[in-house]
Formats: sequence, C-alpha cells, structure tokens
Amino acid sequence: MTAKYFAPNGGHPGQDQLLTDRAVFTDAYAVIPKGTMRDIVTSFLPFWDKTRLWIIARPMTGFAETFSQYIMEVSPGGGSDQPESDSGAEGVLFVVEGTATLTIAGVTHSLEEGGYAFLPPSTDWALHNTTDEILRFHWIRKAYEAVPGLDHPDVIIANEKDIAPTIMPGTEGKWGTTRFVDPNDLRHDMHVTIVTFEPGAVIPFLETHVMEHGLYVLEGKAVYRLNSDWVEVEAGDYMWLRAFCPQACYAGGPGKFRYLLYKDVNRHMGLRLSARQP
Repeated sequence: MTAKYFAPNGGHPGQDQLLTDRAVFTDAYAVIPKGTMRDIVTSFLPFWDKTRLWIIARPMTGFAETFSQYIMEVSPGGGSDQPESDSGAEGVLFVVEGTATLTIAGVTHSLEEGGYAFLPPSTDWALHNTTDEILRFHWIRKAYEAVPGLDHPDVIIANEKDIAPTIMPGTEGKWGTTRFVDPNDLRHDMHVTIVTFEPGAVIPFLETHVMEHGLYVLEGKAVYRLNSDWVEVEAGDYMWLRAFCPQACYAGGPGKFRYLLYKDVNRHMGLRLSARQP
C-alpha cells in the first residue's frame, strides 16, 4: 500500500489573504485547520536540537484532559538524546514525512513514513534525523495509569503499511481500522490507530462514548458531525472531541479519508473530579 500523509510546512499567508478560516473551539470539540499551523505558532523543547513543533493538544480546562499531541519537525542533523523529561509518560510516535533514527536501550530502528513506535514509561530512547531531508512525526504523550497486577506494556515498533486493517462489520469493507495494539491487551491505557473510510462511507449514527479523541486527518476530506454541528475537514486538519461528544462522519471522496486517532481506554473512571482541576 502506498500512503501519502499530510504534514505542515509552516510559512505565513500573504497579506492579500482573507482573515477567516475554519478554526472552531468549543467546550465539546475543537477544529484546528491546517492553515493555522504557521511559523508564528511553533514551539521548542529542551534538549531537542534543530527541532520545532506544533502543539495541537494539551491537558487544560475545557480542552484535552488525558493527553498531549505534537507535530515534530526535525531538520537534518537534529534530534535529541533526552527527548522525554517525564519518566511517567508513555508515548506514541508516527512518522508522516522523512525517516527517523530511533534508538531504544542501545538498539537502533529506522522509522520511515508510516512508521509507528510505542514507548512505555521510563523507556531509554533517543531520536535523530540522520538524513538530508526534513523529518516530521506525531508524538502523542500520556501519563501512564498503572494497575496493580498488570505489567507495563512492551515497546512496539511497526509500520502501518505492514498491518491489514480490521474491517468494521457490516460495512462491506468501506470502514477499517489499522490497529498497532491488540485491543485485548489491558496493559495499554491508550490506543493510537488509523481509521480509513472509502469514498461514500459513513459513520451512520452519532457515536457518544466515554473515550476522549484526538483526530489528525492524514489524507482526503470529509464532513464531520461534532456535537450539533457539521464541519468540513481535510488532510492536515486536527479535531479534538471531548468524552461523550456526539460524532459521525461522511466521506464524500473522491479519494480515501484517513485519520490518526487517539483514545483513552481500559481503565476505571476517576471518581474525584477535583483531581483533574488545575
């Protein structure tokens, strides 16, 4: 399978461009269009050389509660030997452009486009761009929720091109999910998957569930129902959906509609709301 993933390039629109865009921020959902990912909104991290990033989700009141998500841009020769400063954080990396050299406990892996890595908490890892091309990848971080009696999950290195999607029953192959983690492995408290809709495919009901979502559109376009609103989204757009936010979608074509999806799973619900207040 050949896949082409959208990745932001920064820059700025000209002074002759319209001021309006499709950005929306509500208590139930947010849409961050690709056009908002400009040079002026990039960030930097300690111990990352020749690297900038777009932060598209972070824990805060009225927004993402369980995770953060970055789009990392590493120039040739850049990277980090101290990438993660929080020993309790687990992470998922997904490469959308270029090649990453990922070293875990002294073992080196090459992550090309479509490359995926799951990094349990306290993993000894480093990442560098040893090529002459820009490297861009998603980095999703979550505070791991340990459960007595369950071990931490293992490191996973994969590429989505090598994984056959799981087809949603009753959809005639039009709706599939590429899974990097066995859903029955309860050591995991988050899943990052790739959802693919063929042209004309739909989510034919308003999903309403406890999982928080982050969706980055890798390819194509669609109309998404978020709460009570229909919004148009395309490759490069990002959506955040609060738990229980009603959601549905129609992929109108002409090509596939695909997105990288985060959700929190497999844990009891916290019973002390104050624990999640700033």
